[in-house]
Amino acid sequence: MIEGLVLKKNADKFDVLLGGEVHTIVARNLKKDGVFVGDRVMVDEATMAIGEVCKRKNLLIRPPMANLDSMIIVIAQKPKPDFLLVDKLLIFCVLNGIKPVLCVNKADLGEDFVNFVKENYQNITDLVVISTLDNSVEKIKKHISGITALAGQSAVGKSSIINALLGESKTVIGEFSKKVERGKQTTRIVELYMLGKDNFIADTTGFSKLDASLLELDERDLKRYYPEFLKYAEKCKYKSCVHLSDKDCGVVDALKRGKITELRYKNYVALYENLKSIKKF
Repeated sequence: MIEGLVLKKNADKFDVLLGGEVHTIVARNLKKDGVFVGDRVMVDEATMAIGEVCKRKNLLIRPPMANLDSMIIVIAQKPKPDFLLVDKLLIFCVLNGIKPVLCVNKADLGEDFVNFVKENYQNITDLVVISTLDNSVEKIKKHISGITALAGQSAVGKSSIINALLGESKTVIGEFSKKVERGKQTTRIVELYMLGKDNFIADTTGFSKLDASLLELDERDLKRYYPEFLKYAEKCKYKSCVHLSDKDCGVVDALKRGKITELRYKNYVALYENLKSIKKF
């Protein structure tokens, strides 16, 4: 048995990197959905079939992939950014042991949006500002280590970023509708592309829904995943404070004084209510 890395899954066949070469093989005595892109697998050299899946670092169900080391969350001025999704993804990364990086693409569209993102996130996570129209996309490379996924809304330029990094077209570039300002999802299959030795980048079908790890998060614990709240929470009268009331709350007071941004606080409240409503069913 030799160890390989699953680069792509298409129905019941898998592209597996074995000893520097890619082989299209099948899995034996394993459920078809039991092998994911990113899995380290043991392959029987005699039958050239996957016989075992190695222990995983993490497992994502949607998109279906395993052993993710880092995630580059891509946003742009257009289509209209979903910052609540950004916050969900940041929390998702913490819960699953994934290093997050926030990437502002299409920086050529204007500085105001870039400054807005910096105001809200530069002290929260690593932040990189790029445009695929110049060499600034190279800034992403230092954040790619092991298996990295690009995540974000359709039409923010994830596939274009991958093409620019690889130096050749490997994926279908998404179309963008100016009329409705939203993209058409063009990435259908999760696939890993090699970017230097032992480094891989994935274009995905998206992380648009709450993952199981987020669904299991107690709404009362959500405040722990907003790091800018922590020092102000010390001034709350009650340790159990969830920062939703004006009374005796250090976080709400900090919000009023401009120490915490309105965007992040609104996202916190929205996600809190979302998690709370889920627990009722």
